[in-house]
Amino acid sequence: MIKLILSIILTSVFTCRDGSQAVTMSEKAPSTAQTTEVIPAAERLAIYVPHLEGKKVALVVNQTSMVRNRHLLDTLLKMGVNVRLVFTPEHGIRGKADAGEVIRDDKDAATGLPVLSLYGKKKKPTPADLSDIDIVVFDIQDVGVRFYTYISTLHYVMEACAENNIPLMVLDRPNPNGHYVDGPVLDTTWRSFVGMHPVPVVYGMTIGEYARMINGEGWLKGGIKCNLQVIECKNYNHGSFYELPVRPSPNLPDTRSILLYPVTCFFEGTTLSLGRGTPKPFQYIGHPGLKAEFSFIPKPNDGAKDPPLNGKKCYGIDLSDVTIGSLRERKALDLSYIIDFNNRMKEAGLPFFLDNLFFDKLAGSDKLRKQILAGLTETEIRKSWQPALLAFGTVRQKYLLYP
Repeated sequence: MIKLILSIILTSVFTCRDGSQAVTMSEKAPSTAQTTEVIPAAERLAIYVPHLEGKKVALVVNQTSMVRNRHLLDTLLKMGVNVRLVFTPEHGIRGKADAGEVIRDDKDAATGLPVLSLYGKKKKPTPADLSDIDIVVFDIQDVGVRFYTYISTLHYVMEACAENNIPLMVLDRPNPNGHYVDGPVLDTTWRSFVGMHPVPVVYGMTIGEYARMINGEGWLKGGIKCNLQVIECKNYNHGSFYELPVRPSPNLPDTRSILLYPVTCFFEGTTLSLGRGTPKPFQYIGHPGLKAEFSFIPKPNDGAKDPPLNGKKCYGIDLSDVTIGSLRERKALDLSYIIDFNNRMKEAGLPFFLDNLFFDKLAGSDKLRKQILAGLTETEIRKSWQPALLAFGTVRQKYLLYP
């Protein structure tokens, strides 16, 4: 039966739970990409479904939790798996809510199953939520960046499972930024939901490898351990080019946005627009007080109901013509954008960093902001990261599943 259903899945087109076509990332893969198809763990049904048979199952999923043409929830139910409830993270189960928007508990329209939010009143499943559950399955596409909150959701799910003696199965997925490691390592005194662990901005691990590191390094409360099982991807390595079949969140619409995100997301902590409310979020950067040939106007859209600088003409730069190949080959955060815009705003007599210092939460401490304000060069700033990056590399190596 499993083989029959898997055969049907592999020959079907991509469709979402609501019947609409899944958003495809239409970027062409670099010529150096491997030709062997990378298979996410969720598609390896014969490997993990037997572990779910006869058990009461909870899923942690969103719109990326696809098994080719069908959502994981629908796939497992069709195979007779006893799914009892669903947890969902930031952006909701359909991935359409704004960044930071509160997600409310709901019911799945198709199945009537409860959908419990982990980005609203709580970020961690309660003992009551898990009281009738034998195993939790986590299947969410990550993008390999510390301030992308799905790894924080993973942490709290692991912690809840450990506290309630419930095993957790992580269905691994490729990391589109998994080919390098870079950025300042978080100082845990700056711990927040956009950065919980002492890792660099780009950590070069799949979400399954990351779960192993959370467990192995004793980062859960009190150093408790989760009964963790990671189902591996097939044909993946950290040099693989993997084009996501579904956008991981509303404002990461394509491969270029995903590759630029590790650095352009820092503009969330500034007075500038990073293109939310435009067709090219994380690719347009600008401000009304600057002068430049390129301009754009942020307007409300799906995933950006009230974008920063809404309705104002912003002048700045367009990164939508930067090639995918050059972004992958760089293998490092490009701080020149942040340094340059800080200088341009200073010359215009305008504030650059937000007063709430959200930039520091993204950076993992106040050091990067102070280095930029002090006029340090990119080379000088990058040099200051090296001891912590070297130490992290030793930790990371212990938990890798792929070459």
